[in-house]
Amino acid sequence: MKMICSILLLLSLTSCVSGAFVVNVTQTSYQAEENHNITLEWMFTTRTSSSSKSLFIYCEMLAKHKASCLFDLYGGVEVPESQDEQFTGRVRWDKDVLRDGRIRLHMSRLRIDDSGWYQCEVLTGYGSGSGICHLKVTAAADEPKPPRPTRRPQPERPTTRPQPEC
Repeated sequence: MKMICSILLLLSLTSCVSGAFVVNVTQTSYQAEENHNITLEWMFTTRTSSSSKSLFIYCEMLAKHKASCLFDLYGGVEVPESQDEQFTGRVRWDKDVLRDGRIRLHMSRLRIDDSGWYQCEVLTGYGSGSGICHLKVTAAADEPKPPRPTRRPQPERPTTRPQPEC
């Protein structure tokens, strides 16, 4: 009986600890034009005593029955080879804000097919969770055509010389 009580206590404490862990998005919806840049951001519960070695983050884009890896941090170390080819060279992250419980991903040269749902899953030694947001990338506005130089109408020139009147 004592062992059952101990197991129940352990389970309730575990659920309390993981219940205190939260992953939120800064914005639930983003909109941008193609070829522009955007920053997606998530926040998660941190503890000062935790080690970055126990931090696992996996961010992915969910679109059209396909998941594409945007960012992967395994044991506090980035795993660039996990990143989907669609995002190669276009996603940068802020290491400095990670210790504050922020995941900030800068996406450059947006494409129409970057539209979709973005989810970041966070796993630590003290809890886990995920947050999701939506990004809609619209076609770039047509560049305005440069104005044509205006021509002033020239006075008509007679085709023949006027004859003097006699």
